[in-house]
Amino acid sequence: MKKNQIKLGVILSYISLFVTNIVGLVYTPIMLKYMGQSEYGLYSLVASIIGYLTVLDLGFGNAIIVYTSKYIASGKKEEESKLHGMFLIIYTIIGIIAAVIGIILFFNIENLFGATMTSSEISKAKIMMLILTFNLAITFPLSIYGSILTAHEEFIYSKIINIIRQLLNPVIMIPLLLMGYKSIAMTLVVTILNIVCLVANVIYCNKKLKTKMIYKKPNKSLLKEIFGYSAFVFLCIIVDKANWSVDQFILGSVVGTIAVAIYTVASQINNIYLSFSNSISGVLIPKVTKMIENKSSDKEVSDIFIKTGRLQMLVMGLVMTGFIIFGKEFIYLWAGKDYGTSYLIACILMLPVTIPLIQNLGIAILQAKNMIKFRSLVYAGIAILNILASIPLAKLYGGVGSAIGTAISLIIGNGIIMNIYYYKKAKIDIPRFWKNIIRMLIPICVIFFIGYILNVNNTIYSWSYLILKVVIYAFIYFVTVYLFSMNGYEKNIVMKPMLKIKEKIMKGR
Repeated sequence: MKKNQIKLGVILSYISLFVTNIVGLVYTPIMLKYMGQSEYGLYSLVASIIGYLTVLDLGFGNAIIVYTSKYIASGKKEEESKLHGMFLIIYTIIGIIAAVIGIILFFNIENLFGATMTSSEISKAKIMMLILTFNLAITFPLSIYGSILTAHEEFIYSKIINIIRQLLNPVIMIPLLLMGYKSIAMTLVVTILNIVCLVANVIYCNKKLKTKMIYKKPNKSLLKEIFGYSAFVFLCIIVDKANWSVDQFILGSVVGTIAVAIYTVASQINNIYLSFSNSISGVLIPKVTKMIENKSSDKEVSDIFIKTGRLQMLVMGLVMTGFIIFGKEFIYLWAGKDYGTSYLIACILMLPVTIPLIQNLGIAILQAKNMIKFRSLVYAGIAILNILASIPLAKLYGGVGSAIGTAISLIIGNGIIMNIYYYKKAKIDIPRFWKNIIRMLIPICVIFFIGYILNVNNTIYSWSYLILKVVIYAFIYFVTVYLFSMNGYEKNIVMKPMLKIKEKIMKGR
């Protein structure tokens, strides 16, 4: 049953991803048209500021998944309930702290952005700050149920809920935009949908999983162990926020809301790119934790690392090469000619992030082995470098400069230092991993260069022509990687569902 949950979880992850992307294609141009660059930039800026407060999670969300998975593997139901009760109390306290910080930010909006915002923008920013602060304060205590669902590998339910949420947001918001409502209405809709989904998780956990919360004096040694583990996961979260959110803050402070809007469009494309990888690795965290708990060999752990990385590379290769070839005309048609710079920013962000994306199962392995400390410290140093580089680069080159600062940090941190650590300390067979990836990349690079040369001088911008080219390229990509890049396991993944469909058709005759 759990094996089916993982398989269906991956399938539903890609369905969710497909829905998200289709929604984005339709919804984002409408937002940009009816909100305008300045208002869209304002909403993105406030959302990114409140997003910083999610670091108050302190890495506990991941700790809940890891330790719950351990208790499930060892059948310790009572310890699991005590763990959940302890974290519900902790998260309630964190929610209160988040509310206090949000209120402080509310009273300091003018001090932070008064130099680049109008009085009208500041008033709207304050209202959105209050709404999103309330949203976050409620989210913290209820988010524990989402972690419980992941630890119990209830991927089907959680992915379906996410798909429904993705569909409801534009269905509700588009009529409001047409009626003249803008950023404040969008903030309210996001908040209401989030709370509804959180409550649905609570009901599911209580009814289906029979989740119980035992409120007893916590085991001091366990609490110390969890805090020791979470401290470095927390540091990783701060670093991720610095690398992916600080650019908007810097641009809002030194350039203005329009620069934030242009960067946000590029960032949105990059986030879609990130999600293609996370769809596979995200459902494997409990499995990897149980493998480590059951003393699986280094070779077995390396095998799943390589197997997952290869699958991710096949997907990421199509998305990355396709965007580099067709991304400029896509952004022109999708967001408008005012967002042309977003293409260059997106490319700068996507290329270096590919390395951690095809290796992101390594994070789960380090977490399961309680070896996350080194990664956290390395990323902390890289985040500081990113901030120090991005501020002067943003002043000189705007969003492109900020993206370059982020790209440099990713190459140093993920491309070089973490690969050495995975190999030397985590005992992951990195040389074998890269041998596999390089062999896969040779055919991909060949079709990419051919596609780029054929399309580089294109001046015909239309949706029908673009979709036709993308479909043709995707078909050629699939045939090429199937013949020259895929191994037997990967070919079987592709052919098995096709053979089943064929069997059903033959039986129906």
